[in-house]
Order: sequence, then C-alpha cells, then structure tokens
Amino acid sequence: MRKLTYYVGVTLDGFIAGPGDEFDFLPIEPDVTAAMNAEQPETVPGAFREAVGVAGAPNKRFDTVVMGRGTYEPALKVGITDPYPQLKTYVFSRTLPATDERVTVVAQDPAAHVRELKHQDGMDIWLCGGGRLAAVLRDEIDELVLKRYPLIIGSGRPLFDGPFHPDRFTQAQTRVFESGAVISRYVKAA
Repeated sequence: MRKLTYYVGVTLDGFIAGPGDEFDFLPIEPDVTAAMNAEQPETVPGAFREAVGVAGAPNKRFDTVVMGRGTYEPALKVGITDPYPQLKTYVFSRTLPATDERVTVVAQDPAAHVRELKHQDGMDIWLCGGGRLAAVLRDEIDELVLKRYPLIIGSGRPLFDGPFHPDRFTQAQTRVFESGAVISRYVKAA
C-alpha cells in the first residue's frame, strides 16, 4: 500500500508559514536543496525544474501530491495552474473552481479520498504543506519528513493546525547539514 508522507519545511518553533501564510522567509539552503533535489526531484515545482537541473528527471519517490487551497493559491496568484506537472495533483477545497484539467479539485472528505489513493497502485503520496490539511489527514499520515531550519518566528501557521490529539512517531533518520538545517524522518509508531 502507498504511504502518505508529510514533507515540509518548518521552523524550530514549529511553524510552516508566517501569520499571513507567508513562507518566503524560510531559507533556501544550497546544501539542503542539492540533497533533496537529488533524492526527490519530483518535489521541485515545475517552474523551477530546469533552473535547478532536474528537468526531465524521473520521479524517485512520489507520483502524487495532495494539498489544500491555501498551499495551491500562491501558484494561482502568479498564473501557475499546475505547480507540479510531473505529479498527479489533488487540491482539497469546497469552493475552488477547476483551474486546470491536470489538477483535480476534491470537495469531498480529504481523509476518505487519501485512503482511496493509498489503495491504488503507484508511488507514495506527498502531502505538500498545509497545517490545516495536515491536521485533517493526521490519521492517514504514515511518515513525516521535516526540513527544520535554525529559525524561530514566534507565530504563524503551525505544522498541524487542529485540535489537541497526541500521536506518536518514531525517529527513523536525521541528517544535519553545514547550513544548520536538519532533515528528520519519522514514521508512525505501531
């Protein structure tokens, strides 16, 4: 069965975006970017794939991406209707009209839809940001891959923006980079 992986950048104080959902303050560390582009080139947005040298690179880990409207809208604002053309894209929203034939807007329950996707053939599924969506999908998340940056911001969009509900994960791998960033992988505890 396919896994749902929440792969996201996060501050030391647990935020994935600022109070206005801005994320441009998260550093782009060359050492982290080089490693992740080599390991997961499919997570590079289509508009940047050629510039970072991964145009035409095969998907190594994911063939599907899921996101909420808040994660999708920054691309729409600059005229990009399919931010990850190398992946099958699902956007969860009850109000967003269809914007691109290659992007599926899903108005139904995200957890039920992701459960269906997990039972289909294919590579793993990437949850691409969205603290509110992550909270809704928390029971479906099999793995967390957190790019932690040595930065605190004090307030903003938390990694999980939902009700109190403790879930245990087991640390599977941690990598420390010269830039001070740390990538940690956690798997859902059995």
